Amino acid sequence: MRVQFIKNIHFTRLLKINGRLREFNFRKLKAPQEELFSVDVSDERGNRIMFQMQKDSNTWKITDQKVPKWILENEDKMNEVIEEELRNV
Repeated sequence: MRVQFIKNIHFTRLLKINGRLREFNFRKLKAPQEELFSVDVSDERGNRIMFQMQKDSNTWKITDQKVPKWILENEDKMNEVIEEELRNV
């Protein structure tokens, strides 16, 4: 019997968006066909906003376009953070 271990990848980063530090929580999801990250962040009122990012070619893209504009505008920053973390794993 062969035992296979799969490492969970989850991390938190503070990103400065619109002059304010926001805490983003990233968690890699185990999907056999695609690479996905679940991301959550809180808004000004403390409500959690959850969305997913999927690897498209060599870039991580937000899959749900119903997120607030300030998240969509900072997709590149989140892509950089994910790639940096994956290089260090």
